[in-house]
Amino acid sequence: MYLYVELWNVTQKWMDLSKEDRADFFNKAGAGIEQLMNAGVEVTGWAMNDEHTPYRSDYRYMAVWKIPSIDLVEKLERAVADSGWHDYFSQVNARGKIIPLNNAIENLINLEKQSTSIIE
Repeated sequence: MYLYVELWNVTQKWMDLSKEDRADFFNKAGAGIEQLMNAGVEVTGWAMNDEHTPYRSDYRYMAVWKIPSIDLVEKLERAVADSGWHDYFSQVNARGKIIPLNNAIENLINLEKQSTSIIE
């Protein structure tokens, strides 16, 4: 099972659309989301980033998904790209297999100096 996190802001191109065109965009995207959910993709939630979040990211919107396989993860990524989403939204993503907390902590403890996780 994978955890998938999307963070995004709107672009000027989105702001230039009429509200009717915006609604049409989401009506068309809804069918693709429904197909993914029928395949086992779970929307954990959509949210707007709270302005008072400590160490807040600069992204206003977010979605969190639970996805059963890497194939479905890649299907979601293709569907998002094919929808034209990236024309209207500036987005970053994070994904990874869900692991137990103790495994995550063990990984952090056992990092080596040459790790790509180090931020200077």
